[in-house]
Amino acid sequence: MIVLGLTGSIGMGKSTAAAMFADEGVPVHDADAAVHRLYAGRAAPLIEAAFPGTVSDGIVDRAALAARVLNDPAALKRLEAIVHPLVRAEEQAFLDAARNSGAKLAVLDIPLLYETGAETRCDKVVVVSAPAETQRERVLRRPGMSEEKFATILAKQLPDAEKRARADIVIDTGGGFDATRAAVAAVVADLCGGEDTLLSE
Repeated sequence: MIVLGLTGSIGMGKSTAAAMFADEGVPVHDADAAVHRLYAGRAAPLIEAAFPGTVSDGIVDRAALAARVLNDPAALKRLEAIVHPLVRAEEQAFLDAARNSGAKLAVLDIPLLYETGAETRCDKVVVVSAPAETQRERVLRRPGMSEEKFATILAKQLPDAEKRARADIVIDTGGGFDATRAAVAAVVADLCGGEDTLLSE
């Protein structure tokens, strides 16, 4: 089974591409969704123990937690030491299930894939990208987004040009949904050796 890492900077269309891979019948693991589940489950008591007052009704208050770790590298490291092993365990369980189901291809949707070294767990990496102006327009349409917030987020992410340079495959989402869907379908067909061979015989 091929493990395909999927990543891209904010506003580049990663979530849209992930949904398109799923539409093609490819199992997709969403790292962000896994964190959300953990924040309302197994991670909550561990985070409350490390950062008292950040959990309410068994669910992590993301704003309160962010305020505690944002400008404190040591606190952020403590948080990552709690959350990352749990996320990795969920990812491994997903990959095991995909492999056992006979899938030829599985996608790991990881926003900070290169930034966290997760590419080492993937056979290939696909980066979604779009022209900078398209990216900016998309992001600034989001509720609560500002130029300043956008700049802060970008500063934490590897530059798009570097991601593109390191990628095995680049999908340009600037051409719209149909072109992106066709590109995703082409990647699936290429990696799986044909359109109807997602499941091994």
